[in-house]
Amino acid sequence: MIVTVFTKPGCPPCDATKTKLDKHGVEYEVRDVTTDPEAKARVQELGYLGTPVVECGDTHWQGYSPDKCKQLADTLAALQHRADLAIDAAGGW
Repeated sequence: MIVTVFTKPGCPPCDATKTKLDKHGVEYEVRDVTTDPEAKARVQELGYLGTPVVECGDTHWQGYSPDKCKQLADTLAALQHRADLAIDAAGGW
């Protein structure tokens, strides 16, 4: 699943969110709402006015939330584990 962090320069909560996701090994793409009009529009579509906004599938939130970062990391790890088990059950690649 693709994880997107909508951010802007000089945003300490944005930096903290990226640091926490890095700590948990979550790969993500960064979209700067100050230079990317589509990113700004997406944040507004989701109902938010500030950054950071984290989006992954149907899950999204605004603001720095260490608990949500950890929960996202755990969910992604579980999904990856299930995918690995399915590949093993099918005889590998």
